[in-house]
Amino acid sequence: MPAPVYDAHRHIGVLPAFGFYGGPPVSPDTTARATVAEFVAALDAEGIDRTLVLPNYGVPIPDAAFDLNPLAIEAAQADDRVRCGLWVSPKASDRERNDAALALAGEDGVRALKTSFLLGGSPTDPDCAEELHRIFTTAAERDLVVHVHTSPGAASDVDQIGTLVERYGDDTKIHLVHLGGGMSGHLKLIGGRLFDWIEAGKQVYTDTSWSIGFAPSWLIAEIERRGVGHDRILFATDMPWGDVEGEYHRLRAATGDGALADAFFHQNFAALYD
Repeated sequence: MPAPVYDAHRHIGVLPAFGFYGGPPVSPDTTARATVAEFVAALDAEGIDRTLVLPNYGVPIPDAAFDLNPLAIEAAQADDRVRCGLWVSPKASDRERNDAALALAGEDGVRALKTSFLLGGSPTDPDCAEELHRIFTTAAERDLVVHVHTSPGAASDVDQIGTLVERYGDDTKIHLVHLGGGMSGHLKLIGGRLFDWIEAGKQVYTDTSWSIGFAPSWLIAEIERRGVGHDRILFATDMPWGDVEGEYHRLRAATGDGALADAFFHQNFAALYD
């Protein structure tokens, strides 16, 4: 890969096997890295010059992700190429776990708070209101980014996640991963909402991990048409849930080697996370 390449979204830690959707216990995150040494070695092998690392998550065991927060901090403090985010939960039942996570927000290398509704709750669930408010206001006070998962349908849909942008985007930097998530998410974000939010002054960002083939090219066309957004898009791999080569070549094919490529592959990361 031509340098520099900054990855705005990857994970550290190995999750326990789990029986997803009623199936047998499986471990699909086959490239997950259990230690800082393994994680740094992967950056070297893959040609990643800087990264934001987040605790691995995805199984409905709250402590599985929360317990990886110290490992993410360790990675950020062990190598200057690494910044990290801390896992926090929107669920009221995780309040004490959030207490412990947010107590780490001042550690060297922490640049983000990561949350998702894949493990329960929703942006409009009254049960989540207090913890979400605490997450987003803490991020604003500490100049951290809130990293939010998006995917089609249910609580992670752009229709739901967008309520958080509307509510908190004036004061808090919000990174919506996966370009809205899938076909419907791409159509909603690229088709207008991302640019409307930017023009309204919302501090919203996104990355192109998991994007469908047509999306990066359309995104660039809309950036050129609308005249905004060039500074809000980041390259990301979502390793171990994505793949470096696929994510890299899909975005590189759309951007070429010009100013947008520089912005997406490293400049926007540097501005947001360094």
